[in-house]
Amino acid sequence: MKHSLSSSSLSPGPSSSNLSSSPSTTTARTSWFSGFVWSSDKSSSVKVSNSSMPVGGDFGGPVKGKNQFRGVLLKYGPNPVQMSRLKIEKVAFKQGDYKQQVIFVGGLTDGFMATEYLEPLAIALDKERWSLVQLLMSSSYTGYGTSSLQQVAEIKRRRVGVDAKELDQLISYLINKEDSEGVVLLGHSTGCQDIVHYMRTNAACSRAVRAAILQAPVSDREYKATLPETAAMIDLASEMIKDGRKLEIMPREADPCAPITAYRYHSLCSYMGDDDMFSSDLSEDQLKMRLGHMANTPCQVIYSMADEYVPEYVDKKALVDRLCRVMGGAEKVEIEHGNHSLSNRVGEAVQAIMNFVKREGPSGWDDPWT
Repeated sequence: MKHSLSSSSLSPGPSSSNLSSSPSTTTARTSWFSGFVWSSDKSSSVKVSNSSMPVGGDFGGPVKGKNQFRGVLLKYGPNPVQMSRLKIEKVAFKQGDYKQQVIFVGGLTDGFMATEYLEPLAIALDKERWSLVQLLMSSSYTGYGTSSLQQVAEIKRRRVGVDAKELDQLISYLINKEDSEGVVLLGHSTGCQDIVHYMRTNAACSRAVRAAILQAPVSDREYKATLPETAAMIDLASEMIKDGRKLEIMPREADPCAPITAYRYHSLCSYMGDDDMFSSDLSEDQLKMRLGHMANTPCQVIYSMADEYVPEYVDKKALVDRLCRVMGGAEKVEIEHGNHSLSNRVGEAVQAIMNFVKREGPSGWDDPWT
């Protein structure tokens, strides 16, 4: 779901010399998972040396000051994404040097520091000896509308399939290069769809996912239906797909924020499109078909009861109850008066996330396969 970006930004500023560096790739490292996943020699951290700096958050914590963040910028995945003439490196920002990581997966238009609760969350995680990892994917920022152009056949036309592959590459990097003992996935808005699809793929590294948190899992379709231009744009997208032009760009009025293909628009806005996972009018069987596999993973659903992207006619309490039920009894957190990104309820957001993370880990981290 599209939302306005947080004013917080990744600003190295005076703290750039304090970025911790990853271990040298010339030293062989193994982990409990190394026999099951691939490792890329080209994946490496951006290294800013400071040999006297201790690791793990003992160097002053992940936040130096307002909008000043300490951490490591790393490249994951074997190759950059090639979009037309643009070469997009797959990078992630890791705060803290611990063996337990929370990976934040943002929504439409999101990039680094997309929500205001990430800064205090990084501090809270560091105190519990967890790292916060934020990744940039080929769909980040304005790439969400065209991110599947180069891989549409391979992923059966699912944009979230591209994101799932890149998320798997990041987890592989953390296992092979950072000796990770497992991860918790934290999705915001459309990032929740990425997590749901990733866990359905049964990719090798998905077995390292200890738990999942879905913050603001809302229906893009139901929100878009409140806009006057949507019906005509859905008809146009359907015609373009029928004519074999599913990868062509829609008119600007379809999405003023970014170029978007007919397929991607149809996926977001049409009934039972690939992205239609959290709509209130889906039947119990339809919800189970899309979300039922999440019952195999401990899950938390954080729902904002004043989410501006949920139409007023939607019974939010009934909907979140249904979502948790079809996911096998996921933990429900209702945040009264909370907006979509919880910028007005930052403390409650961090408390809910930390309570869940501390309960679902660290017991069992030595053997996440169980």
